[in-house]
Amino acid sequence: MASNTIGQVIRCKAAVAWEAGKPLVIEEVEVAPPQAMEVRLKILFTSLCHTDVYFWEAKGQTPLFPRIFGHEAGGIVESVGEGVTDLKPGDHVLPVFTGECKECRHCKSEESNMCDLLRINTDRGVMLNDGKSRFSINGQPIYHFVGTSTFSEYTVVHVGCVAKINPAAPLDKVCVLSCGISTGLGATLNVAKPGKGSTVAIFGLGAVGLAAAEGARIAGASRIIGVDLNSKRFNEAKKFGVTEFVNPKDHDKPVQEVIAEMTGGGVDRSVECTGSINAMIAAYECVHDGWGVAVLFGVPNKDDAFKTHPVNVLNERTLKGTFFGNYKPRSDLPLVVEEYMNKELELEKFITHEVPFSEINKAFEHMLRGDGLRCVIRMDA
Repeated sequence: MASNTIGQVIRCKAAVAWEAGKPLVIEEVEVAPPQAMEVRLKILFTSLCHTDVYFWEAKGQTPLFPRIFGHEAGGIVESVGEGVTDLKPGDHVLPVFTGECKECRHCKSEESNMCDLLRINTDRGVMLNDGKSRFSINGQPIYHFVGTSTFSEYTVVHVGCVAKINPAAPLDKVCVLSCGISTGLGATLNVAKPGKGSTVAIFGLGAVGLAAAEGARIAGASRIIGVDLNSKRFNEAKKFGVTEFVNPKDHDKPVQEVIAEMTGGGVDRSVECTGSINAMIAAYECVHDGWGVAVLFGVPNKDDAFKTHPVNVLNERTLKGTFFGNYKPRSDLPLVVEEYMNKELELEKFITHEVPFSEINKAFEHMLRGDGLRCVIRMDA
């Protein structure tokens, strides 16, 4: 990395969202140097996740604009702030929307990845160190998004939200691991933990649901039942190990009953990826009594309530939730990258589009149309 930028303000291009739902505008922004426990990254590839679109639309939360979105990405460390010891300029990294301080009770627990200091905060648009943004245009602050803001050629991130990875890993592929794909994969492999030969139901066959299906395939599940309201998704889902498809609209009984009939009493494991409260309840009620485990990670509406009869719990069905697939970002993501490098995990099939940075709005159009899975954005194009 060129060292002449260290300690200096960098002027670069960023895609700025000036207001909710309006196309992003490529602007020249100023990116301040990293402060204590921060790193400045040169982003080489970023991809669009539904979470970016959700907060860009700003229909269900407090709008915060102008803002630089983006949180799935791969890049290289340009410079580090005071106190940063485990990263140096030139390191290849994945920035992550949640973090690992390595000091709090959650980070020290083998069971949790919900860091007290750095867990996701969608309302905060500034850095923790001083409560200020590192981005500005002509002196006007531009807000950060989930501590990453990767729709910029350079960004500043807390060191605890940066995973150092194998420099041989292709950043245009592994960038998708910094959010959705790891979330789905880990929900199955780390939390549901299906055994070889087991039956698994996956609710929601978008990119994250297909990552959950991929986890079931890797685990050796014999039947992977995909549940989705869009029957067109089944053909694509076969590439990820889905063996059967159920569209709840095709049946006149609850989908959990349909699945119970298909499987002789219920599946061994289910993973819910939609955020629909009905899907959450169905995912729980479709697992087999005695040993069935349901894992939820779709984000529900704030007024939703989960309702099921207590007998379902008494009959030894287990309900679990997960956040980012139970991966600790700094400790675990480098190992997931190695699984890809060892050909144990396929990522190419999740990437259905690629656009240059100048055409970033096309990525939003693809997602709004439900066209494909992940769109990777080349920052140097």
